[in-house]
Amino acid sequence: MRRRSCGKWKLLVLLFLLGGCHQTPPNPPQAIVVWKPIGSWSGRGDRQTETFTGDSGGFRVHWQTGRESPAGAGRLRVVFRSGDSGREIIEAIDAHGTGGGIEEVAAERPRWYYVTIESANVDWTVSIDERIDATK
Repeated sequence: MRRRSCGKWKLLVLLFLLGGCHQTPPNPPQAIVVWKPIGSWSGRGDRQTETFTGDSGGFRVHWQTGRESPAGAGRLRVVFRSGDSGREIIEAIDAHGTGGGIEEVAAERPRWYYVTIESANVDWTVSIDERIDATK
């Protein structure tokens, strides 16, 4: 009887080991986008931000305008400029009246930037995030 019992255990161990050899392939990497906050500003009237680096050249701009006075006269313009020369690189927002939204913009290469915010007759809020391409 011991022989049968020993044979059953061997068979069970063999089946367990063979079952453990089957492996599912790993999931392939997925491309994802991560947004790194650069800064947030608010006010009424014109403003220039501090300089910042943009390693990817891709940005997301959140903007909101409100309290327009006089009605119909509000304007918000957001421009990315070269931190070296001051020349205009990207016009991200050119809005009239009150409203808001999110715009994704891109430049041709990494560089130092600053942003000019030109505003007339509206309160505004602007925040900028940098696009980081990653894998998951």
